[in-house]
Amino acid sequence: MKIWCCLCFTEDDEFEDSDTMKEGIPVIEGDPEGNLENSEDVEMQLGLSLDLFRSRDTADEVESSRSLEDMIAMHAPLVDNNSGEAAPAGRRVNKWCPLRGPRRYEGESSSGVVGGGSSGGSSSAIDDLQHKRAKVLASPKFYYSAAMSSDAGSSSSSADRDYNISHGSSVPTNNEMIFHNFVWNKGGDDNSFDSNGGKDDGDENGTSKLEDLEVRMDLTDDLLHMVFSFLDYVNLCRAAMVCRQWRSASAHEDFWRCLNFESRKISVEQFEDVCHRYPNATEVNIFGAPAIHLLVMRAISSLRNLESLTLGRGQLGDTFFHALADCQLLKSLIVNDSTLGNGIQEIPINHDQLRRLELIKCRVMRVSIRCPQLQHLSLKRSNMAQAVLNCPLLCLLDIASCHKLSDAAIRLAATSCPLLESLDMSNCSCVSDETLREIALSCANLHILNSSYCPNISLESVRLPMLTVLKLHSCEGITSASMAAISHSYMLEVLELDNCNLLTSVSLELPLLQIIRLVHCRKFADLNLQTTKLSSITVSNCGALHRINIISSYLQKLSLQKQENLTTLALQCQDLQEVDLTDCESLTNSICEVFSDGGGCPMLKSLVLDNCEGLTTVQFFSTSLVGLSLVGCRAITSLELKCPCLEKVYLDGCDHLERASFSPVALQSLNLGICPKLNTLSIEALHMVVLELKGCGVLSEASINCPLLTSLDASFCSQLKDDCLSATTSSCPLIESLILMSCPSPIFESCSQLKVLKLQACKYLADSSLEPLYKEGSLPALQELDLSYGTLCQSAIEELLAYCTHLTHVSLNGCINMHDLNWGSTGGLPFEPPSVYSSYVNFSHENIHGSAEQRNRLLQNLNCVGCQNIRKVLIPPQARCFHLSSLNLSLSGNLKEVDVACFNLCFLNLSNCCSLEILKLACPKLTSLFLQSCNIDEEAVETAISQCSMLETLDVRFCPKICSISMGRLRTACPSLKRIFSSLTPS
Repeated sequence: MKIWCCLCFTEDDEFEDSDTMKEGIPVIEGDPEGNLENSEDVEMQLGLSLDLFRSRDTADEVESSRSLEDMIAMHAPLVDNNSGEAAPAGRRVNKWCPLRGPRRYEGESSSGVVGGGSSGGSSSAIDDLQHKRAKVLASPKFYYSAAMSSDAGSSSSSADRDYNISHGSSVPTNNEMIFHNFVWNKGGDDNSFDSNGGKDDGDENGTSKLEDLEVRMDLTDDLLHMVFSFLDYVNLCRAAMVCRQWRSASAHEDFWRCLNFESRKISVEQFEDVCHRYPNATEVNIFGAPAIHLLVMRAISSLRNLESLTLGRGQLGDTFFHALADCQLLKSLIVNDSTLGNGIQEIPINHDQLRRLELIKCRVMRVSIRCPQLQHLSLKRSNMAQAVLNCPLLCLLDIASCHKLSDAAIRLAATSCPLLESLDMSNCSCVSDETLREIALSCANLHILNSSYCPNISLESVRLPMLTVLKLHSCEGITSASMAAISHSYMLEVLELDNCNLLTSVSLELPLLQIIRLVHCRKFADLNLQTTKLSSITVSNCGALHRINIISSYLQKLSLQKQENLTTLALQCQDLQEVDLTDCESLTNSICEVFSDGGGCPMLKSLVLDNCEGLTTVQFFSTSLVGLSLVGCRAITSLELKCPCLEKVYLDGCDHLERASFSPVALQSLNLGICPKLNTLSIEALHMVVLELKGCGVLSEASINCPLLTSLDASFCSQLKDDCLSATTSSCPLIESLILMSCPSPIFESCSQLKVLKLQACKYLADSSLEPLYKEGSLPALQELDLSYGTLCQSAIEELLAYCTHLTHVSLNGCINMHDLNWGSTGGLPFEPPSVYSSYVNFSHENIHGSAEQRNRLLQNLNCVGCQNIRKVLIPPQARCFHLSSLNLSLSGNLKEVDVACFNLCFLNLSNCCSLEILKLACPKLTSLFLQSCNIDEEAVETAISQCSMLETLDVRFCPKICSISMGRLRTACPSLKRIFSSLTPS
């Protein structure tokens, strides 16, 4: 079995026997760093014959004795640089050829069979090719690869291909060199990989000696042809190294229709050889190659099917233009940055089939073009003084930046093309209105005209009725009087008037106008457009603009940012949906009528009026408006919105707003805390769920009708009357979170769904205000209660904690009237006096669930931070705090005794309880204990943590009675400890 494989040669791989080479491999040299342009002595070796590697009868005869480069240098001639001489025998070939190029596959028929020439005993090779199998040869010692192409010909469908000698996508390392060699076979397909020059499958009497390594893949030529069509040229050349069939398939002419040598150093002989290999190539690109005149002459003489030719960066002699007629199929000629001709004589370009001609940035005195089929002509940036055209079918003419062309020359060139549709004469400063009038008379089909940067034209008395695109950038002669001429172009669709500094007003009534641009027009003040199909308008940096009137049925988006002097805006735009008037400081309150119902924008959805500081009273009555932004409108004092579809409103920076009405709106959330001067509020929002009034300190009247409201924050609304809060809670029965910080007499009884009640800093809250919670059970769903910094008495707090067992989070931070937290026997609950803590050991988890029918506390988090009057905290098992997981008593300076027995307590914070002396804990799940700055001794701590078998973190920093020696004792008392924070030792 034979296995043919393409392999990588490293510098360490060597050959022992030099007879392993029989046929030649051309080495296409390139920049070893992948950058051919920066190398001065880079060359390509195309079409040169070096010996192919040929295996012995057995692979064992091949050994590593020489590097690949040395073997090639010893056994095959190599053209040295551009001299054409053979390289010396000892020369190392250490360059490689990255090939790449985009291609597309247009489909292949079954007739596109890859074939090859034959000579001598090549019948066996052809027979092998018909087997349609790929063979891969593997050697246990090393791998080698060779690639070879045949002059395959096929009449199948053509596909554009590039033979691109480019920079490559990878660079060989010092230890590995991958050679991508494509061999151009001149003599036929007698170069084989077998040892006897015959059929690879073996002799007539049996199989070859490598039959045991043979692996056959049943890939037909048509299938290979289709697969290879998706490869770029790097991978195509790699595929050629696999086997004879793949080599022939990869060399199919359909893959090499385009020969791309752009910016590559290739000699005339090499280029001529490539042209000889692929005479059916249709595209050639030699832009930037050396000696482009000689190269292109070889291409013209060799490639009779040439259709596209691209060249440049050099000099083209007269003989090239005279020889163009020999390329009868040529359709496209592109010459860029070149010197045309040998002297000052006229350059003739005569061709009967040429359809596209580009002479870009070329140096020539005069040019004469006679191409009866030419449709596209570009002479952009060329310095010719005269261009004589005889192109009756020319549709596009580009003479942009041809500064030496006179007005008469431009007129003669354009008027000689009666079918002209597109004309670009931008930057031709000598063009006059007379030339435009002549062009208008001679070119009745002219649709596109670019006369930008032509200071001498004003378009007065110029009529271009068929014009669809008109570009007049930086035309100093364009004034308001020019609009009369433009208005006669009733077919106009695109109009660009950027940097027309003398233009003061634009008034146009063009039914087909779709796009208009007015940028940096310093004196432009008035815009009046009656254009039904207008879909895009760009107006910016027009400092004098103060009036805009637009009528359009297609305009959907209008952006007029930073028009600081804009005062009047009239719109009749049935499909307008988005308007941005940011930084239009001069807009007045009348703008509200434009965007309200009946104002001309019935489909408006988004309106941005940011930083429009001229607005004071804003009223919108719109049934379509969805989003409104008034950010930075600091002068607004009154806001009234009757927009039933309004979902988003932004009022950041409206710090002078006093009266606001949102009735009705579709808002889901609203934050008015950023409006500190708001005193009157009316909201009717059937979908609102979150309302924040925090910071509206002067709010005294509020009417809130939000039946789906779940969260209300009215903190610091000290002026809000009781009847307003009562009416709000009554009309919002679904409130779950109610925050009434610093409110005098909060009302909450009607909120049956309330889950969160925060009454922080309600200093005037009466002791009886919370009686409905625990006497009447008015809030059965309440879970979180915050009474921090309040004035409730000790008895009210005790009764609340004793009877509201359904609370999960309680905060009593800073309550000055709270003394001891003793849950041993309070609140009328059948609690027995606490017994010794040894009894807690028998209070197992099963006993907890077994007594679930009794009233258990659901409390999970209890915060009593900064309660200076607390001296003792007692929470025994009889308190039934089975869910308590977090207890925070920090900053309670007078706290002396803590006695806690909670099965699920995980977090206990006693930091800065400087009077703490007694600590008793029976908390088997406690993981974190903080005793920072406590005056407790080490024995008390040791006894306390000995009952906490899961304790991991202990903080005893700044505890004066605990020394560094005690750390070991603490770890011994509680083996589960992982972290001890001490100010004495870095534990």
